Amino acid sequence: MKLAVGPVLYLWDRTIALDFYAALCDAPVDIVYLGEVVCSKRRVLQREDWPGVAQALRDAGKEVVFSTLALIEAESELATMARIADSAGGHVEANDMAAVQYSAGRPFVAGPHLNIYNAATLAMMAAHGARRWVAPVEMPLATIATLGAARPPGLEIEVFAYGRLPLAFSARCFTARAQNRPKDECGFICGDYPDGITLYSREDQPFLTLNGIQTQSAAVQNLLPHIGALRSAGVDILRLSPQSQDFPAVIRAFRTALDSGDAATSFPEPSLPGGYCDGYLRGEAGIDHAG
Repeated sequence: MKLAVGPVLYLWDRTIALDFYAALCDAPVDIVYLGEVVCSKRRVLQREDWPGVAQALRDAGKEVVFSTLALIEAESELATMARIADSAGGHVEANDMAAVQYSAGRPFVAGPHLNIYNAATLAMMAAHGARRWVAPVEMPLATIATLGAARPPGLEIEVFAYGRLPLAFSARCFTARAQNRPKDECGFICGDYPDGITLYSREDQPFLTLNGIQTQSAAVQNLLPHIGALRSAGVDILRLSPQSQDFPAVIRAFRTALDSGDAATSFPEPSLPGGYCDGYLRGEAGIDHAG
């Protein structure tokens, strides 16, 4: 089973972002996803930066995949997606059907934001060129196992194993609105929140996270205790979604568990509000945590 680092879903300072990717060159991961999934305005790393970052990771033995936007709304965003797909050489993650259509006939990764919930849709994606499918975060393991057993030959299955769950996208920027700023004059205020803005219920319980136009869970999905079940279900790759704190320790814990087969590997306590969750995998409410 391979270990992947997903795209950074937040707006980080340029120096922090470059240092993060430089550290991944020595990290015990197999796959690194680069690029912007949430907001096309976020350009801390410029177009000319990405080839150097990608090459350094490839030189370190990592597979590099370029992720594309989950919500494409403008011609400029469509053009950016097309440029990325053309330059990625089959190493692109499609998160919007526009990217699937554009990439048809070439290899691509079917990202977690596509609505793929049954064998027929999965087969259609494979016929278009999908070589890997990242299951939707709310899909129970029983369904993943069923689709895995019926998957087209050669198709890999990846599961979102760690991180705040991406739940929804909107045309409205919630982070800007929270600061009484219009979306077009946001001032990149999301850069002040390297792990998003936690929302609390009236009972003062962490509930959701605002991340620009994206809504996430407040709880962090942690599937490390379920590695054996994931492997038995035919999952090939576990995705770890970056966070600003403790991420190297998270990588080490998952790597140790994968190499040793011991799901009881010691794991860092949650540093973000909301604790851990794993409900979706068990077919329960996503916020639940069985450990």
